[in-house]
Amino acid sequence: MQLKKSIFPLNLSRIVHFALVLPMLCLASLTSAGLTSQGAQAQNLFAPAIVVNAKVVTYYEIEQRAQLYRLLRNPGDPIETARTELVKDRLKNQATSEAGIQATPEEITVAIEAFAQRAKLTDEQFIKALKEGGVAPETFRDFISVSLEWGDLVRSRFLSRSRPDEAEIDRALGRVGSGGGMRVLLSEIIIPINAQNAAQVEELVDQLAQITSVEDFAKAAAQYSATDTRTNGGRMDWLPITNLPPDLRPVLLALRPGEVSSPISLPNAVALFQMRDVQEIVGGSPKYSAIEYAKYYIPGGRSEAALKTAAEISEHIDRCDDLYGIAKDQPAEVLERESLPSSKIPRDIALELAKLDNGEISTNLTSSDGQTLILLMLCGRAPELSDDEVRTDLINGLIQQRLNAFSDSYLDQLRADALIIEK
Repeated sequence: MQLKKSIFPLNLSRIVHFALVLPMLCLASLTSAGLTSQGAQAQNLFAPAIVVNAKVVTYYEIEQRAQLYRLLRNPGDPIETARTELVKDRLKNQATSEAGIQATPEEITVAIEAFAQRAKLTDEQFIKALKEGGVAPETFRDFISVSLEWGDLVRSRFLSRSRPDEAEIDRALGRVGSGGGMRVLLSEIIIPINAQNAAQVEELVDQLAQITSVEDFAKAAAQYSATDTRTNGGRMDWLPITNLPPDLRPVLLALRPGEVSSPISLPNAVALFQMRDVQEIVGGSPKYSAIEYAKYYIPGGRSEAALKTAAEISEHIDRCDDLYGIAKDQPAEVLERESLPSSKIPRDIALELAKLDNGEISTNLTSSDGQTLILLMLCGRAPELSDDEVRTDLINGLIQQRLNAFSDSYLDQLRADALIIEK
């Protein structure tokens, strides 16, 4: 499979769902957790569980994929999700084989390294952690291989039909001629998710995504959302579109006023956004090359004591440098300060930073399965990306959206034409 260099580079996150849930992976969760499927216990692990166009899916493969989903805290029932996704993989395998597409070992290695970096691990550490969690390296490599090959097939078939024209790009950028920009008025619902509540949260967000009125969304935010905006029905203030994570901008700009986004995965949470209004900004939206922020970790999660500590700290600091005094004589890992392009900032952090001005603080986020409160402070935003870079980011986002839609449609067609036998 050849890598293609163009305005739309090879996007390893065509493994869209996996790429979104991967940040949820934590080392504490990568421990052995035995196999639980009654079907697997009752039958030979290598016996056929599903046959897809004469291609077999074994109970062993289902258990391995399910265990991978458990470790990555994938929402939903891991066994059922594994069965569904492995059927899709067999259909993808058939289509890519017929097209003569095969991922090279080098491409698979690069993809594994990219995913390991999301978990702040080397590829060796990542594979070792998976093995300790009961997932064979071959299982993960096969998963990566199928996704890479399918992404290449989708691009080869549909890329030419996915490119937006100049008028579409300008509309998305909110530009008139060479000037202008966009700001959005959004409401949010952020719902924490973990292994215990994944099935319930998945069902709930699917229901909430069907909301069509601002009033109903506000009621749902007040009832279910975990962020401070819930007290205001989830309503956020006007935000320049460039404050938001780059991969979310085309998704949100595609919403009409009143529409609700599909569920969006965050580390340890799922988000829904409702578009309330969009406005053009005369003179252009601000653009940034990097965003600097600090995270101070407070034990206790969102407990009353931890929130009280955060409030007391907030009263005594005006800028990020002040946090060094707060963290004095504590372990170095209690305070982290980073300066990153917006595309490199984790989604949950980026969404909170989008709401902040320099020196402002958020205490909406937690880490370590909710056991640690994150005091997040915006240090500053460094301008600016060039117009060409902003335009390229937006074009890539629009293309990826359309490729995802073509991919889903093509896969539905393959499934409709397939002979699938469940054992």
